[in-house]
Amino acid sequence: MRRHRKATVTCSFAEELIYDIAVKELSLNILDIVQNSIAAEADLVEITVTESEEALILSVKDNGYGMSEEILAAVQSPFFTTRTTRRVGMGIPLLKLEAEQTGGGIDIVSRQRNVCPDCCGTEIVARFNINHIDFTPLGDMIATIVTLMQGAPEVDYVFTHIKHDRSIVLDTRDMRLILGEDANLSDPMVLQWVKGMLMEQYA
Repeated sequence: MRRHRKATVTCSFAEELIYDIAVKELSLNILDIVQNSIAAEADLVEITVTESEEALILSVKDNGYGMSEEILAAVQSPFFTTRTTRRVGMGIPLLKLEAEQTGGGIDIVSRQRNVCPDCCGTEIVARFNINHIDFTPLGDMIATIVTLMQGAPEVDYVFTHIKHDRSIVLDTRDMRLILGEDANLSDPMVLQWVKGMLMEQYA
């Protein structure tokens, strides 16, 4: 059942559909968006969360093959997807709605690999007012990072969570320097270590 909202919102059919499938945590939305980066052949994904007393800023940046101007203009539509395994793409439209319903918004910058091989990729930045009644909680970022490493261990992830006066950081490139370039980051022992290390930083 869709949650009732205090504000009166005039929704298009697309917005109604997004509301109906809305995720309960931003961490799950991040998971979906990073899947887009992996599908775009990125081998480095940077996830940055910056929290203050009033705002949360989320950035997902990759070095994938990027998007054309036409795709960039269409990608915020809930019915647009470049995937062949799913008919409706909801990651970015849902993030956009979640941000805008708090008075925030999103910005997307993308450079195509065939145009700029050395600076290609996509960056999505979303801004949220965390004191708004419709703010979606961040959720379990540890589970999100572990899930990403388990599902696509060949990709490097840089996760930074700046929370008031401290920072939680994970860089899998540093892990490879210690474990070796051929290390399997999806190994259960590695994932357990990552989970424990992040839990210690959050404690």
